[in-house]
Amino acid sequence: MSLFSNRRGRLGAAFRNKNLILPNTITILGLLCGLYAIILSFNGRFVLAAYALILAALFDGLDGKVARLVKGTSEFGVQLDSLCDLVSFGVAPAILVYSWVLAPFGRVGLMAVFLFVACGALRLARFNVQAGKVSNVYFVGLPIPAAAAFIASGVLFVNALGLNLDRTLLSVFFVVSIYVLAFLMVSTVPFYSFKKINYIKEKPFNSLVILVLLIFVIGMYFEILFFLLVFGYIAAGLLLFLLRLKRRKPQAEAGKTEKDEAAEK
Repeated sequence: MSLFSNRRGRLGAAFRNKNLILPNTITILGLLCGLYAIILSFNGRFVLAAYALILAALFDGLDGKVARLVKGTSEFGVQLDSLCDLVSFGVAPAILVYSWVLAPFGRVGLMAVFLFVACGALRLARFNVQAGKVSNVYFVGLPIPAAAAFIASGVLFVNALGLNLDRTLLSVFFVVSIYVLAFLMVSTVPFYSFKKINYIKEKPFNSLVILVLLIFVIGMYFEILFFLLVFGYIAAGLLLFLLRLKRRKPQAEAGKTEKDEAAEK
């Protein structure tokens, strides 16, 4: 009885802060968008499902900022956010991409979406464990919203250009991409978080002008530029990681040679 009372007391203490309501409501709205994307995917309305995922991503980026602004951060909010993210950015985009392009590939397509969801869950669990213990300048592994954004933007990109996905090289590209995204989510490849941009603090007016121009350009060619931006973000993170590995290898070999020479002396 005392154990139950203690648990109930801790749960009640977590909800005494009224500031928790707004950020957690935003998180739930993101979940609603993810569920709506699943329903739209089942009905073959892939473009609308992609937009629903983008809206879910906007809510996901907003809830944390609102929580910090109103001082409504909590462990409960962190766990709720992860559970909602798994649905909105794991299950929903997996169903979307399977219904859209992977179904004709049979077992290969099925295992691709399974890996995507499973690796997304592992990525979220690792993020929660590492929260506050690693630098927030870079994400460790590809964030699951970015992986979902690749799928959503891919749908919009292909639809805008009127490209054919019927057993073409483009469809194979998306099949391979899902496996690559799954690997990147559980990898240690660093991806820039955009949480610390000094230029904005140093030159706020110039930053505002650049932001307005970006909104104008992206607004004019949203379906095309959004995919290119997401693809560029993922490719840049992977490319920089490979370049760092290439630089470290000669340094490691040089260090090994120096140790061997010292040992011989």
